[in-house]
Amino acid sequence: MKIAAPLLASLSLAAGAHAQQPVAFSTESYPPFSYQEPGGNYRGVGIDQVEIIMQDAGTPYTLEIMPWARAIAMAETQPMHCVFAAARTPDREPRFKWVVPLFIDRNILVRHAGSKVAATTLEEAKQYTVGTHRADYTEGLLKSFGFPKIDLSADIDTTLRKLLQDRIDMMPMSESVYQKLKADGTPIEKVVLFSEQHLGIACHLDVPDELIAGMQAGLDRLIRDGVQKAILKRYGIEEPQ
Repeated sequence: MKIAAPLLASLSLAAGAHAQQPVAFSTESYPPFSYQEPGGNYRGVGIDQVEIIMQDAGTPYTLEIMPWARAIAMAETQPMHCVFAAARTPDREPRFKWVVPLFIDRNILVRHAGSKVAATTLEEAKQYTVGTHRADYTEGLLKSFGFPKIDLSADIDTTLRKLLQDRIDMMPMSESVYQKLKADGTPIEKVVLFSEQHLGIACHLDVPDELIAGMQAGLDRLIRDGVQKAILKRYGIEEPQ
């Protein structure tokens, strides 16, 4: 587990006042949104924004990368826990308190390059086996859209391996992640637009409203001052038009 600097600093600030309870943040390994460098540091579009937001708020926090299903379950069931970057869908809306948007994302269906998979609409895509990872919002979208053949994996890396081994026909993927994988030489191709949504921080319902408001104000400043745009550019992400 990574212990953020504000948490360490807070240990010396408790004289006479009760110490703040740290916020526990969790996320998944999903470059360029969140990942761990060889040296152990956490980096990514979401992580960089969360660190600035919490430093500005002066609130202690911890941060850990873990499988997505566990990360979002912890945010829903354990007080003072938050998860990012979560898609703000109608199903999730009442289950969390939200700080958005860390990013406005387009999600596309992709295929293994050179495969015979072809679709120009979501209806045509339903004839194929589509893979995703458990508890990701795309699992719920695939079910709500009526996709009959859904293959579930533990994480996005496993789903991608299945795609490249032709064990599944397509998978949904953030357009920005697709651009990075293509630039890195991964043999995948875009098939059709799947969805568009706001990605943000989803927090347990017991997280104080004033803390959520402070986090949102911090994110609003990042957007207003162009900091969010600079972070996106640093990781090679083009904002949706």
